[in-house]
Amino acid sequence: MTSSIIKSTAFVLLLGLGACKVSKDTATPQAELPTQFRNATTEDTSSVAKLPWKSFFGDATLQQLIDSAIVRNYDMQIALKSIESAQLVLGQSKLGYWPSVNFNATYGLNRPSDNSLNGQFAPAIVGKKYIEDYNANVGLSWEVPIWGKIKSQQEKALAGYLQTQEARKALQTNLVAGVAEGYYNLLMLDQQLAIAKKNLALNDSTLDIIRLQFKAGDVTALAIQQAEAQRLVAAQLVPQLEQGVILQENALSILTGKLPASISRTAQLDLVPLKDTLSAGVPAELVSRRPDVRSSELALNIANANVGLTKANLYPSLTITAQGGLNSFKSSNWFNIPGSLFGIVGGGLTQPLFNRKQLKTQYELAKVDRERTVLQFRQSVLVAVGEVSDALGKIEKLKAQQVVVSTRVNTLRQAITNANSLFKNGLATYLEVITAQGNVLQSELELASIKKGQLSAEVELYRSLGGGWN
Repeated sequence: MTSSIIKSTAFVLLLGLGACKVSKDTATPQAELPTQFRNATTEDTSSVAKLPWKSFFGDATLQQLIDSAIVRNYDMQIALKSIESAQLVLGQSKLGYWPSVNFNATYGLNRPSDNSLNGQFAPAIVGKKYIEDYNANVGLSWEVPIWGKIKSQQEKALAGYLQTQEARKALQTNLVAGVAEGYYNLLMLDQQLAIAKKNLALNDSTLDIIRLQFKAGDVTALAIQQAEAQRLVAAQLVPQLEQGVILQENALSILTGKLPASISRTAQLDLVPLKDTLSAGVPAELVSRRPDVRSSELALNIANANVGLTKANLYPSLTITAQGGLNSFKSSNWFNIPGSLFGIVGGGLTQPLFNRKQLKTQYELAKVDRERTVLQFRQSVLVAVGEVSDALGKIEKLKAQQVVVSTRVNTLRQAITNANSLFKNGLATYLEVITAQGNVLQSELELASIKKGQLSAEVELYRSLGGGWN
């Protein structure tokens, strides 16, 4: 009775040691966050990042491209395989408290020297000069879970698994943003190509009129040369922009996991609506929503677990072994029970001595790595806040630029109409006409670029807030 109580007490104590870690974890530091993002124009606490990406991006063609990228993109498929690997590691870590069990069956034949002790007694004992040995046993080995080593291993495996989940979210967020950026860039190139072709046709018309005036002796050859030079500016843009379209289509195709090909689309850049209000929410949401920040937080859990493991290695480890089975030097008696039964139980306490300095160094390195992880977490939060503020600043200032450039384009379009009319009536020179055509070309190209910039800033805000993975 007393022996049973002692054994039970010892078992409870061992379990208690297993649950108790020898190191103290470093808590996730409080991130330095502002009460409101810089350039935020609304105090709405509901962040647009909470919107599913299909609600944020309404264009049907863009939705199809994003859907294809999420399913077919090879980087996304690799991330999913990483999650599968982490799941296996996590499942394996849960078996840490169980002993390892092995079955072993052996047969041995030994012919000792006639002059050896075994050789002298073997004929008398077994009736022959060689000795056989038949053995079948089950072996058990169990490292007693003391110092919290197994608990640390499980925490590390869990954090590693969760990190792969966050990595998938981060990849999808960047993938959604990348496809949207590429799509809007493609629409911008389409519009700029149409602008260049329209301007080229306008230059052709002007050049024809100047040639007629040259034949009539109203202008010199210089007028034709300058008009031709202005025409070539627009002519050069056409293949340049066509090249951009091809490269962007190829890039989008690869992002969506397909071979390079043309992309069918009907949307026009100037008809894509901008969002009236985009709420960034409160900065505190970044820590729990942005996958990269969350991954940095999980990295601290892994660093804590590594500190616990390396410190536990400095303490003695207790291993219990047991072996039992059947053993006989005659095959006929092998299964003679209980005569062939045997059993061995042992326990060992191992304390590192000569490699203690190395283990101590590993422990100190783990603590340094944990301190570095804390700094990396703070840095990830700082970068996240900066990216959101950048996107908000772009949205605000690009809107102001769009108003100015749009007004300038409207003014120049009226100017080119007036210049052409005056030129045909001999009230304006060819220089005034080609100058107006060059100005309107550059301004319209710039207006398309600003519109694309506004759409990109919306995408960047959505991504930087941690949207796109839900």
